[in-house]
Amino acid sequence: MKKMTPDEFTATLKARRFVARVNPTSVPVPMEAYLAEAGAVLKRKRDLGSDEAGWSFPAKGKLYIVVNASDQEERQRFTICHEIAHSVLGVPSDHSTSPWSGKRPLAERLCDSFAAELLLPEGLFQPLAESSMVSLASVDALAAQFLASTTATGSRYAAVVSTPCAFVISENGKIRYASRSKPLIDERAWIQPGADVPRGTVSQRASASEATMSGEVPADVWLRDWERGGTLTEEARHLPRWNRILSLLWFDSEEVPPPVRDRDRPRWAVEGRALDESGADEEDGQEELGLNTRWPGSKRRR
Repeated sequence: MKKMTPDEFTATLKARRFVARVNPTSVPVPMEAYLAEAGAVLKRKRDLGSDEAGWSFPAKGKLYIVVNASDQEERQRFTICHEIAHSVLGVPSDHSTSPWSGKRPLAERLCDSFAAELLLPEGLFQPLAESSMVSLASVDALAAQFLASTTATGSRYAAVVSTPCAFVISENGKIRYASRSKPLIDERAWIQPGADVPRGTVSQRASASEATMSGEVPADVWLRDWERGGTLTEEARHLPRWNRILSLLWFDSEEVPPPVRDRDRPRWAVEGRALDESGADEEDGQEELGLNTRWPGSKRRR
């Protein structure tokens, strides 16, 4: 009987259970503990092509993982975790596309996400990400700390922080992948994979440069069918080797703009506070009613 490819939720749950069994406590996470939990034997080979990261195969009750010894350590670690994912999830390999590519088969995308869960475990990664300033420089610093690629770290960063933000990967002028924080997901702020990189954005301009660029753009330029207004801060970096753009987008106020229908309502109706005639605040059960939906203040702004 043909095995079914798991969905994203199932794959994430299995990855987190795997991490919980190992219970890593140091950064960067030791690969030896993951290999032992997977019953895997690691072999490094130097005769692989530059575009061949590695593979795995079962034999005599063991999982043998082969990685390209010429790759940077960050890529080798990702490959190890990716191949462990194939074994744990029970899905076949198709390495004809690069990680985090929109054309990548579902099974490979799930293994990429599984690998990120192992390399950047939420219990260790999230507190550090949350306390950092929102910027690609912070993503770089976290990537160096966890010995992971900037691409994997940026994707994970957006997924775990409370700031309304997104990490976008574009290739050849097309949006290939977007990781969004929970506040954006909850407010249905959607970035369309497969669409052209929006005109007039920092990301479009960055394609002609190798420096990290930054600026501000209207939110509806990036967010599909967005009618709430607001401005996104955007940082972008061009990786010429893959003709890839890495973009970090966020609402600098750390709040998602309210729906259009709320804009003309009095402040107390939106935030759960009553105002007297002088404009002074009067407590009106805000904490009890749970109506304070603001995210933390300006401590995370650049």
